[in-house]
Amino acid sequence: LPGLHIFAIALALEVSVGKTNTVTALNNSNILLPCTFTTCIGFQDLVFTWYFNSTELLILPPLPLQIYHGKIKNKATEPTLIWHNPRVEFVGSTTKKDNNISIVLNGVEFSDAGKYTCHVKNPKERNAQHNATIFLTVVHKMVETDNTVTVIILSVVGGLIGLLILFMLVKRVVLFIIKKTQDGKKECLVSSSGNDNTENGLAGSKAEQKAPPKA
Repeated sequence: LPGLHIFAIALALEVSVGKTNTVTALNNSNILLPCTFTTCIGFQDLVFTWYFNSTELLILPPLPLQIYHGKIKNKATEPTLIWHNPRVEFVGSTTKKDNNISIVLNGVEFSDAGKYTCHVKNPKERNAQHNATIFLTVVHKMVETDNTVTVIILSVVGGLIGLLILFMLVKRVVLFIIKKTQDGKKECLVSSSGNDNTENGLAGSKAEQKAPPKA
């Protein structure tokens, strides 16, 4: 039924690694691998696991390589460590606003490059499971991003916008001057028309005001 389907979606367990699923680390540095989860009805005895370079979490073989395995009793308690790789450190918290189960991989090596999967299982949601993946790249040296092209594009766009604004201002000034000139010409035409009527002796002119000649 549609109502039951919407209800099931609302209760769905969701896991996220953030807006981007790729991170780059410098060799021999420490790198944060973020992960959070959400659930509308809460959780009880929730289990979460971080895997390295695993393609299938439930099918064997190959056995997924676990690097961190923890359990959370409820929202009022922090995770309890079950097992972890000595180089992996838990840095999250589940008693605060976000259910953060992020980890830090210390002393990154080139062999650490690959896929890291954050997997969560919530018994309170009938053992609902969900996971999200983040890809790690390890480099010898960080390369600075060349923003020259971006700066040039922004400069050109800014220049075009400036020229457009200048063109609109000049156009308004020219139209204003033309309007004033046309208004001045109209006043001159009216004035000239009045003078011609007076000189030609038309109605209302001085010629009508002269006294008739005596007999």
